Amino acid sequence: MPNTTENKMAYKKSDVYDDALTKRMEADYLNILSSLGEDAGREGLLKTPERAAKAMQFLTQGYSQDAAAILNSAMFREDYSEMVLVKDIEVYSLCEHHILPFFGKAHVAYIPNGQIVGLSKIPRVVDVFARRLQVQERLTIEVRDVIQDTLKPLGVAVVIEAHHMCMMMRGVQKQNSLTTTSAFTGQFLKNETRSEFLRLIGSKLH
Repeated sequence: MPNTTENKMAYKKSDVYDDALTKRMEADYLNILSSLGEDAGREGLLKTPERAAKAMQFLTQGYSQDAAAILNSAMFREDYSEMVLVKDIEVYSLCEHHILPFFGKAHVAYIPNGQIVGLSKIPRVVDVFARRLQVQERLTIEVRDVIQDTLKPLGVAVVIEAHHMCMMMRGVQKQNSLTTTSAFTGQFLKNETRSEFLRLIGSKLH
């Protein structure tokens, strides 16, 4: 069963850096700084290659994490069949085209079908996929699909709103642009249910 002790022990969070990988990436960042014409030996940059190497490992730690295991670690049988919504989940990711940040909010809902999941696991699932080189469209679908495939609810809805630094700092340089993506399954494909979800994510209940 998905809520066994074995599954609950399958997910463990830790921030550990691979020393060998850090050294290799450190050398790469040192070369980048030198190629830009910087003096990589000056005081302000002495530790920058190491810091950048560790930062990149942190920002891409999702490659080594299993979103399904996170959900399986906190699934419980419950006779509840109304919408469960976690909204305004902070999202920080890196665009795979330019390795520049995009950031915003995710809104995730599902309709249980005999199983619910610990609420904190929904933001963790978002982080697993956000902490990879991404495009917003794929991120939206990956969050939807892992919840649908693992929890097997009556439906899943995901909306992500994000600002992209590749549009704000370079290229078209449109500082106020906002990109919205959505993905739905099951009951959320019906206009009535989807409209309720969209109304709730736009409302201020606090």
